[in-house]
Amino acid sequence: MKKVLITLMVLSGFAVNSFAQSSNDGGKVSIGVEAGIPVGDISNGYNFVIGGSLKFEQPVANALAVTLTAGYSSFQGKTVTILGVSGKYPAAGFIPAKAGLKFGIADALYGEAQLGAAFSTESGGGTAFAYSPGIGFKFSENIDLGVRYEGWSHSGNTVSQVAARLGFSF
Repeated sequence: MKKVLITLMVLSGFAVNSFAQSSNDGGKVSIGVEAGIPVGDISNGYNFVIGGSLKFEQPVANALAVTLTAGYSSFQGKTVTILGVSGKYPAAGFIPAKAGLKFGIADALYGEAQLGAAFSTESGGGTAFAYSPGIGFKFSENIDLGVRYEGWSHSGNTVSQVAARLGFSF
């Protein structure tokens, strides 16, 4: 699995570099604040997700860009009561790293699809296959808001969320 992910990251780097040679537009880096709501079985133990990310976007054609994203996501635990005993699920941390395509739909509206990996920061948590389709809106040249479904599959289980990212480009 690690060899496949490393190969994908290296190929993505070559793709970005080769597209950069033929594009008139330079790439952009953005920093983002992220918030999400866990969906599926994981929502039984976790209330929300908070995190941040760094994204590189390189235009490759009219209304099309290659993206590379890495960040940190923390799933915040719920307090639950079972048979009169209360306890809180501990927070769970992940480092997602993804590559994808961002494509313009209308003037400021875009779609984005990414694939990659989510690395658990917990002992024995492992690495999951990550995928995230989404849509977004550019408010200005430097500010955009994206909404996505994100799933992380590992050993037949999926951790998923509906998340939003407010990004600031520079």
